[in-house]
Amino acid sequence: MTFSSDTSAFDGRRIVEYPADDSSATVAWRVSHHEYDNSTDVKLNEGFRAKLEAFLTDLGAETESLVIGSWGYAAFSPAPIEQLCAAAPRLPRLRSLFLGDIGAEECEISWMKVGDVSRLLTAFPLLETLQVRGGEDFRFSGPVRNDHLRRLVVQSGGLGAGFTTAVLTSELPELTDLELWLGVDEYGGSTTLETLRPLLDGKLFPRLRRLALRNAENADEIATALAQAPVVARLETLDLAMGTFGDQGAAALLAGQPLTHLRELGLEFHYMSDETTQALVEALAGVEVNVDDQQEPDEYEDDGVTISERYTAVSE
Repeated sequence: MTFSSDTSAFDGRRIVEYPADDSSATVAWRVSHHEYDNSTDVKLNEGFRAKLEAFLTDLGAETESLVIGSWGYAAFSPAPIEQLCAAAPRLPRLRSLFLGDIGAEECEISWMKVGDVSRLLTAFPLLETLQVRGGEDFRFSGPVRNDHLRRLVVQSGGLGAGFTTAVLTSELPELTDLELWLGVDEYGGSTTLETLRPLLDGKLFPRLRRLALRNAENADEIATALAQAPVVARLETLDLAMGTFGDQGAAALLAGQPLTHLRELGLEFHYMSDETTQALVEALAGVEVNVDDQQEPDEYEDDGVTISERYTAVSE
């Protein structure tokens, strides 16, 4: 699975690329400037800086939802976090922000140079949705407090334990939807079950109703922990999509605590057998179970031993 930069909607709003002849407050404006620049200077791309400045002048005061695409060439230029934070007074109505809507054709996720995204929650205290994507220098230097954030989505091919811990120790009393793409060790994915333990134990975020631990190379291990995790009892949606989830994880979920209270169970991009897939769907007949995009492990011989490899949907 690869990213495309042609995202059509964000936070329930149609995305419109700036500039465009559309002044509706119900759209999500997308600001992007893709330009290959291999300068060794660590500075914001000037073309993007100018485009965002023009957008702020034209539409900043009315914008409620903002999507940031390419900021030059994201592998070499840092994300415009400083510019966005400085512009907070010019975005008084901003409630949803997506930083990093960049497809693989423009920059691989692991190459994207981002910085400290926690600063956005401080600069925009009324933000209700924050979605961030990145890999290189991808940080969350919390803990922070934000009394309005309801949805946090972190997309990465490898999410560091420090990032995850800072999120989980932040004060986000209104958070109902948390989505973390854990990724793989090769690309910095050091978040472990122990890192996640306070979350699974149900000690955090009392309003949480959707938990997505996606794109995990240890998805079966996570499922086994979730089978007994107190947090599950108050969820409406549990999402383990895009990872290496297989028969072992399914068996653990079926043998664990009841899941029939869920509205949705997300398992898209999985490695379950046909028999296990059918058994899981039948056992949770009242739950919307997404088992699309079944995968097959890669198998090869090594000194006469058959090796079976599973891969997450997103890594590099």
